[in-house]
Amino acid sequence: MEHSDVVVVGAGISGLAAASELIAAGLSVVVLEGRDRIGGRLLTHSVGDARLDLGATWFWPGERRVEALIDRFALATHQQHLAGDAMYQSSQGTRRIDGNPVDVTSGRATHGMAALAHALAGTLPDGTVRLSHPVTEISAAVSPRDRGDGIVTTCTMDGGGLATFTADQVIVALPPALALHRIEFRPSLPDPLARVVARTPVWMGAITKVVAVYDRPFWREHGLAGAGISHIGPMREVHDMSGPDGVPAALFGFAASPDASAGPISRAALIEQLVAMFGDDAASPVELIVQDWRADPHTSPPHVASLTDYGTFGHPLYAEPALDGRLHWASTETATVNPGHVEGALQAAHRAAAAVLTHTSRDRNGAHR
Repeated sequence: MEHSDVVVVGAGISGLAAASELIAAGLSVVVLEGRDRIGGRLLTHSVGDARLDLGATWFWPGERRVEALIDRFALATHQQHLAGDAMYQSSQGTRRIDGNPVDVTSGRATHGMAALAHALAGTLPDGTVRLSHPVTEISAAVSPRDRGDGIVTTCTMDGGGLATFTADQVIVALPPALALHRIEFRPSLPDPLARVVARTPVWMGAITKVVAVYDRPFWREHGLAGAGISHIGPMREVHDMSGPDGVPAALFGFAASPDASAGPISRAALIEQLVAMFGDDAASPVELIVQDWRADPHTSPPHVASLTDYGTFGHPLYAEPALDGRLHWASTETATVNPGHVEGALQAAHRAAAAVLTHTSRDRNGAHR
């Protein structure tokens, strides 16, 4: 049994940012991650020496936390390609639209958004992040170190073994609905909070992201932006995902299924749609990557497609610590600013870290009286 000031559940960008801030303030932190990698929904795929994002892709003008992180670690960026005409698909057919009303000015991390997570992880002491540690129970209990009421976090490991970590406080940096599905809370979350948690969608959790890599950005040769909107699918949106100067060349799209039980999207159907929108050159991608976030048990609960109440994003109850003030929420869904974006994840992480520090200061001041 290992004790720290804080346990952070989840090594996505929000969990890593919260851990980095707390360690900088002098607290001891352990980050428990169920996957065998860090980054969460920041997932980058290698194409030779280049990187393409299978998760979060963009950051937007005015998102100061993301911009500050990029500047802090001197990460290379480039702008989303906008020039050219867009394509439009409906039941009446496919047609070209003058200009590109699909895309807006946004930034891309040249080496992938996962570079943000890896840069943050590099600021943490060795051993802070524990991979393949899926948390299955969070309990309010008395600390074995006689620190008063604390938190016991239990991981169920491969093979059925248990690992137990105790802390004064815990930050849950997972999508709330996923946390409710995977983790047993003792005592149970208060009913008003539990109802909000149960309704909160997982941002992009019901989405399949498709990336088609080509030997050249041929659509640009025809004056196309690589952007499109479709009402017939399977992809509903398509965007240019090429790197700087079109290298590597890639298109990507978002596909969603309203049926939670629907199987993987047909690769043949994806290619057929790309050909219909961008011509015969689209028929033979060098690589076609299909990232179905519905099927990732560390991102989405089984019922993720039924979660549609986006009004729960940034709900005030997420800013109120639970379990006697010792459990805090930090994921992009809980942010009050730019929920769903990386910026929102960073805002939620800062809010949770600030709440932990306030609680810690109150505890220590009380102990000194």
